[in-house]
Amino acid sequence: MVKQVHETFEDFNKAKTDAERVRILKINETWALKDIIKGSMDPRIQWLLPSGDVPYTKSNDWDHPTTLLKKHKEFRYVAKGGPGGNMPSYKREKIFLGIVETIHPADAELVCKMINKEPPSELITAKIVEEAFPGLL
Repeated sequence: MVKQVHETFEDFNKAKTDAERVRILKINETWALKDIIKGSMDPRIQWLLPSGDVPYTKSNDWDHPTTLLKKHKEFRYVAKGGPGGNMPSYKREKIFLGIVETIHPADAELVCKMINKEPPSELITAKIVEEAFPGLL
């Protein structure tokens, strides 16, 4: 069974060593996980959204319409250089709200941290990411 991104980071934060953290990232590898890491840690990625707190309505953690594993594909509409670059800002912001308001609230928090260029965990480093996913950053 595939873990949600926030579940992977819960396990990651409980790990005692960097080697164990690398292993957790590797065994739970998904594009959504890698997108959150890359989007928050890669300085080449720029977001076409206002930084700061995101005003949105959180979905229920027991009843959310979709998952980050599906919605991460829409990040391209809010990233500089993507197809959303020619959209009016209100349309990009509506797409972004459509992501964070329909996924698990813990995953939504990770997405909000990502657009503010905050790492998904205080314990994650570029070295750990490079060991788990060579060439990602």
